[in-house]
Amino acid sequence: MATEEHKELAYYIKEVHASLRKSSSKIGFRRAWLEHSKNEDILKKYAKCMERLATVHWDSNCLDKSNAVVSRIQWSADFSYNYYINDHYLKFRDRDIDISNKINISIDSLEQFSLPLKLLDVGSCYNPFKMYTFLDVLPIDLCPANNSVYQCDFLNVDIGEEMVIESQSIKELEQNSFDIVTFCFLLEYIPNSELRIEACVRAYNLLKPGGILIINTPDSKHVGANSKLMKCWRYTLACLGFSRIKYEKFKHMHCLVFRKSLHKDIAIRWSTLCKESNMEYGLFIPQDFLSDKEEDDHTNIDKASNICNNDSATITEHFEELPFSYDE
Repeated sequence: MATEEHKELAYYIKEVHASLRKSSSKIGFRRAWLEHSKNEDILKKYAKCMERLATVHWDSNCLDKSNAVVSRIQWSADFSYNYYINDHYLKFRDRDIDISNKINISIDSLEQFSLPLKLLDVGSCYNPFKMYTFLDVLPIDLCPANNSVYQCDFLNVDIGEEMVIESQSIKELEQNSFDIVTFCFLLEYIPNSELRIEACVRAYNLLKPGGILIINTPDSKHVGANSKLMKCWRYTLACLGFSRIKYEKFKHMHCLVFRKSLHKDIAIRWSTLCKESNMEYGLFIPQDFLSDKEEDDHTNIDKASNICNNDSATITEHFEELPFSYDE
């Protein structure tokens, strides 16, 4: 059972997300994001709430079926270690080369990395990856919770030939320079599908060939409840040049890994050959389909369920935004 503090923190986070989505529908998502990014009072409170939720309340609410703690940070670090240091990337390289030969395209460069691995943690909040010595972490956030994190609006920062840092603020990120980009509970904060796709395009441009985008997104429902959404995500990322190489559903979250294919056409080929009739281009969450009243009420969820999956009754409950959502 969650504490009162836990409930209050989670409620505030959800309210900020809901308010940003409602503002986006009224004044447009770009203007809404710009105004939100300038609201220092809300951003500072959000940062502190998220840091406390993650560091104080998270572990007790992220148990798997065997009651083992499943941390989004540990999961992401473990996968990164196995992918690079234990050479798991080689099988995906071989697959890329095999496909490139079949469709007669040339691969200009293979994976090139050295230790420590360069990781860009987007929406880092408090720099949770700092404990891993095999990672060279660049933690960025719209409003950092502490001084170890750099201030950066990922959706608007320049991407160019070099890294530009002024004081504790990132002015430019270097393209094709990162081995890993992490979106740990980031996409549900972004108010609509178009901006979420833009974030993924930016990740693609920042990753080296063969680099990986790790996405953790909250969902407290059973594995099949939002499977159609996850299929749409896979299809959409493939259209951008990403191949999904790992998917795992835990009690409170989906964990996904997308590889920047050695040639964009390799992933795009999958999106063409393997597209199913219910796969649509977009990175949607069910809240995107709720009216303002439905968002306020937190009760009428059938509309979102039906729009996201109109040929199945499996999505019949509200998509939980937070993996540390509390039990009533």
